[in-house]
Amino acid sequence: MTDLVVRAADSRELGEVLAFWSTAAENASRPPDSPAALAALHLRDADALLVAVDGDRIVGTIIAGWDGWRCHLYRLAVAPTHRRRGIGRELVARAEARFASYGGTRADAMVLDDNAQAHGVWSTAGYAPQPEWSIRTTRNTRASVRGLRYAKKGSR
Repeated sequence: MTDLVVRAADSRELGEVLAFWSTAAENASRPPDSPAALAALHLRDADALLVAVDGDRIVGTIIAGWDGWRCHLYRLAVAPTHRRRGIGRELVARAEARFASYGGTRADAMVLDDNAQAHGVWSTAGYAPQPEWSIRTTRNTRASVRGLRYAKKGSR
């Protein structure tokens, strides 16, 4: 992992990020991401999308959203070829550092119910499910997504 660089995504990489998510992220139970939606995120907050780059290849992502009050984590993904090397942990740490620089004191992550691997990753990063929060979303009534809200232990 010595060549790994974690930084904000460049607008020219957004297509590559979408392609990366199609292979490295859990997509089966959720509405697909679109180029327009990702471009809108980047336009609103260019530093929210963090990428881990090994050489010239994106091998990890996380979206560290800050709404001025709460810190939200989305789309943590690591390339299957690069898992179990601490990249996910590093991405979460960088996202948390971003939040701390804004004065954020509480972060949460949305995790799909059926994504068992992700539940383990978030637990290892110090987050715990909040069973009193069960996230349910619907987009255009075509897809229903259920998930749990995770929060950093001790930051309720």
